[in-house]
Amino acid sequence: MSQAVKETDFEFENQTKVYHGKVRDVYTIGTDYLVMVASDRISAFDHILPEPIPFKGQVLNQIASLFLEATKDIVPNWVMAVPDETVTIGRRCDTFPVEMVIRGYLSGHAWREYKAGRRMICGVTMPEGMKENDKFPEPIITPATKAEEGHDEDISREEIIRQGIVSEADYVKLEEYTRKLFQRGTEMAAERGLILVDTKYEFGKVGDTIYLIDEIHTPDSSRYFYAEGYAQRQERGEKQKQLSKEFVREWLIENGFQGLDGQKMPDMPNSFVQLVSERYIELYEQITGKTFVKADTSDVMERINKNTSAALKQLN
Repeated sequence: MSQAVKETDFEFENQTKVYHGKVRDVYTIGTDYLVMVASDRISAFDHILPEPIPFKGQVLNQIASLFLEATKDIVPNWVMAVPDETVTIGRRCDTFPVEMVIRGYLSGHAWREYKAGRRMICGVTMPEGMKENDKFPEPIITPATKAEEGHDEDISREEIIRQGIVSEADYVKLEEYTRKLFQRGTEMAAERGLILVDTKYEFGKVGDTIYLIDEIHTPDSSRYFYAEGYAQRQERGEKQKQLSKEFVREWLIENGFQGLDGQKMPDMPNSFVQLVSERYIELYEQITGKTFVKADTSDVMERINKNTSAALKQLN
């Protein structure tokens, strides 16, 4: 029987601490390595939903692995090994406390701000006369501070530098890497008949070297539209056909939840859980051009523990 990974509690050799995030569980090994386990948890509006999504962690880890490999000529990344379908082992970096969000289209959070009458986001001016899902003249970078708990907060480039959150020299490099990564992701998506709408990147540093960390271009960190029919749907004012987590947010909104005080998380019927799983697998196949092969989940915790422990022995 298939097992979804809702939570993990491993004890790896030389493990010094563990951090359970919204979606990933991160194990620190000694002082140099991190083991990142992509669980099947799903979050929206900065809340973890009650039911895990089968194979979601595998989808995220394998897509991230593919894109990290495909972009290492742009910026070095943290990955050292991918020993299991849901696990990445990499170097421990000092993380920059900002997420580099880049948007090619007026969608999601940016559209909600625009619809509310605001024309500036993170210090960046958005043009007048745009419709939802219109393409920006040039991609805009809208950073967010990383919150340990609760909502990440929009912040401008000027405030990041003024507050000393990131040095100006480092921030200039982060912006350069962000634009180059988004361009590469856009090109790769186009080859598969997709539009990369918006995404976010996270970076860290070891010594003087900046590394790309965490995941990239997955449905948890990115929004994709189908390219075919995009222009016609825009002309007709129709919703875009998309592959992202936005449909989960829309379902929550329809069921009276946006993460606000006093709102109750709705129950997730099995049919919806299955639909979300199918959407994640669809995106994997669409963006990689490969058939998704479901990992053996009959004893998923033992599998993860065995594969990860073997890889750690080889690194030490």
